[in-house]
Amino acid sequence: MTRESLLAFDRDHLWHPYTSMTDPAPTRLVTGASGSRITVDGVGEVVDGVASWWSAIHGYRHPALDAAVRGQLEQLSHVMFGGLTHEPAIGLARRLIELTPAGLDRVFLADSGSVSVEVAMKMALQYQRGTGRAERTRFLTPRGGYHGDTFHCMSVCDPEGGMHTMWSGVLPQHVFGERPPGLGGDVDAWAAEFRALAARHADRLAGLIVEPLLQNAGGMHPYPAECLQVFREIADEHGLVLIFDEIATGFGRTGTLFAAEAANVTPDVMCVGKALTGGYLSLAATLCTAEIAHGVSASDSGVLMHGPTFMGNPLACAVASANLDLLATGAWADGVRRINTGLQALHQIDAVDVRVLGAVGVVQLDHEIDLVKATEAALAHGVWLRPFRDLIYTMPPYVCTDEDIATICAGIAAAAEAG
Repeated sequence: MTRESLLAFDRDHLWHPYTSMTDPAPTRLVTGASGSRITVDGVGEVVDGVASWWSAIHGYRHPALDAAVRGQLEQLSHVMFGGLTHEPAIGLARRLIELTPAGLDRVFLADSGSVSVEVAMKMALQYQRGTGRAERTRFLTPRGGYHGDTFHCMSVCDPEGGMHTMWSGVLPQHVFGERPPGLGGDVDAWAAEFRALAARHADRLAGLIVEPLLQNAGGMHPYPAECLQVFREIADEHGLVLIFDEIATGFGRTGTLFAAEAANVTPDVMCVGKALTGGYLSLAATLCTAEIAHGVSASDSGVLMHGPTFMGNPLACAVASANLDLLATGAWADGVRRINTGLQALHQIDAVDVRVLGAVGVVQLDHEIDLVKATEAALAHGVWLRPFRDLIYTMPPYVCTDEDIATICAGIAAAAEAG
């Protein structure tokens, strides 16, 4: 098929994320990728400023990750996980237990980030049932959050300013507190209000779910690490299951391997995904403590009620373990520090606010961005970006060079001016 026929078929038949089928946004054909760059047909090589939605942390075609997939293909590509197991899944679980905060030693391998959050919420609900508190069916969460697109995940996304407001009459109703203050904000005042809200609803709450340190698709909002200690204290005081959704923040993005480490806080349940496989295959995991696992097992079903078809896929597990091997070298930390330094240039852009945390840079404008114009302007400067609402952001691969980061900053400036 020609380039034109490929794009025509795509336009007429393929839905893309958050787009209309009757009036679709333009798409661009990608013909290759290597390192920090993707090759866009008609444009050429450009820096991927969003690392394939924050997942390709080591860039593309990394030799170690490529080799892991090829090697696993020669042994076993997939087998059902019901009643069977295999070395890649066991090895990955062992590595995750070693790397995550101490005590998270039970692992559920999911097939996407949204599914891992669904499983986490099920764990909390079943734990409460198993400990004799079946009436606890609601969740406490701060406004400004985003946890995925499946139904229970949508129910704990921001009900007013989030992407899922159209479902407000259909979704379960949960309890929303004020979002944490921004970096340098008044944590004490916010904490007092959040504690009071938790106390008022405690007898109906099963869990507390948060994105630690950085709320992502709900507004790219960083907040102080001491807020994580507040969440832990509230959960302990009221018997809530504390869930950290680290799907976007995990594996170094905010400056520590996991955002939980910034406050030395261990949640009861942790979700990881996105960068888990280095962007190669869809895989996520929900980790929990032994206490939570025992509570789930004591519920009326006696088992955790979930089991994806592609649970523990050997290819995904093999490349995830290779990805964790790369992270274990510690090289990611230098990359994140270098990116953080380079992203300080974003403060030169005329904007409502500029926020930089770890390998994350956010420029907030005073108007909703014209996605098409902003994207075209960034591409003209050699960068692929995906702005949303009033935000232009970057979460690039850790392998980006100083030149790459300078290019990203120039692309963001151009997008801000054009959009």
